[in-house]
Amino acid sequence: MGFGQIFRIERMRVDPALTQALRSRWDTKASAFAFPWGHMIPSLEDVSRITGLRVHGRAVSGYTYRCYHDLAERLLDLPVERRSSLVPRVALQESLGLFEAGKNAGETEDEYLERLARVSRRELASEPGPQADLDLRRFLVLFLGRLLFATRGDAIHCRFLPLLADLGEVGGYAWGAAFLAHQFDGLSASERQTSTSGFYPFLQVWAYLHLPALRRGELTRPGLVPIARRWDSRRDTRHLADQLERLQEAIDSYPYLDVVWQPYLGEGDEGQPCLVQARPYFGRSVWLHALNLVLPLNLFLTQRSLGLKQSVVEFSVRDRFRRPGRSFRGLHDTTDWRERAREQIENWERKGKGVRSDATTDDAYLQAYALKYGGKVYKSARHQVDVTGEVASLRALLHSAVQDREAAQRQTAELRRELERARGTGAGGASSSRSAEGSPSLLEARLTGAVLRAEEAQRHLE
Repeated sequence: MGFGQIFRIERMRVDPALTQALRSRWDTKASAFAFPWGHMIPSLEDVSRITGLRVHGRAVSGYTYRCYHDLAERLLDLPVERRSSLVPRVALQESLGLFEAGKNAGETEDEYLERLARVSRRELASEPGPQADLDLRRFLVLFLGRLLFATRGDAIHCRFLPLLADLGEVGGYAWGAAFLAHQFDGLSASERQTSTSGFYPFLQVWAYLHLPALRRGELTRPGLVPIARRWDSRRDTRHLADQLERLQEAIDSYPYLDVVWQPYLGEGDEGQPCLVQARPYFGRSVWLHALNLVLPLNLFLTQRSLGLKQSVVEFSVRDRFRRPGRSFRGLHDTTDWRERAREQIENWERKGKGVRSDATTDDAYLQAYALKYGGKVYKSARHQVDVTGEVASLRALLHSAVQDREAAQRQTAELRRELERARGTGAGGASSSRSAEGSPSLLEARLTGAVLRAEEAQRHLE
């Protein structure tokens, strides 16, 4: 089904400070991080290389229902409340024999997980086909709803259950693209949240690769694939608030030349067969689908990640595809998202639009970026800008410069008149300061120099 790579990823310590620092810089309208050096966006190639998830194939789209009660009874043989899309976590774990399977005395976490996997394989091997299919669907609901597309709360949503009815079709969906849409949606949540829903190692490893000078990750297992298997979170014993403030300062003052725009240039495709099939989707702006989440991947904002110079772009990018609400509790009517989001589905099927740039420098983009975001790209207390005071100060400077410019214009005009008089007097032979050889008078030379200096000052003030 395409989930084998992500199941090989070792456990990783969560880094809530890094997650919060990244979320605070997410621009929901642009679906992009707004850093001091410009936009950055996690891409489909990031998902494929970091997690090993499949990012090609059919869009993860279909029906969402007002109530999943009958569907859950038929496909999972588990109770779901009326007018709900949530399966009780305990009931789901009990159905898989995982709820009371506690650790033995002296057993490490790795030994415990290995024992659970061994028991599960033995049980599945001994079950008849229909029961094995039932357990597989239960496990997929647990995996998708609790890990890959997790939402807050104890219960587990089963909105992907209609796509699991035919288990032979599950592997044909672009689950990695749906995962990226879910990540974007989680980043758009309130900054007051202290965690990002979903599979947190993805964003952490993305930051390790693109912003290595932050030094938040440790490369402990080089060469493994997917890339998330190589890294672990660096242990930090400071208080979360201290970590966050130091991280914000580090990002605010991050050396632009240390930003890694293309971390995979030296990476091959060995051991990752899905990469070859996924390549036609890389480097393209496209709509991402996760049922009622339909969000844009605006790679035209990050042309530098494709080895190009960033051209000036229209910053008022298209808003997210409108949907009834953020809740996944099934309170809206039955909806066919393949029909409702037909234009965006067709965009995915065409693999979106290629990103091009004719720019020879990033300067024009960076100027437009600075005008749009200003001091909003700085988040640490040290770099906070007093906007009102800054505007008042700039207005005072502007007023002073305007007055100086007007004075310079008057002075330049007066000096030109004096120079014309001196030249006129010299041409009439009345100047006593002309030499026998007919060279310009000392007064005329001084006036010429003064006019040139006044004109230069005027240009500077302009």
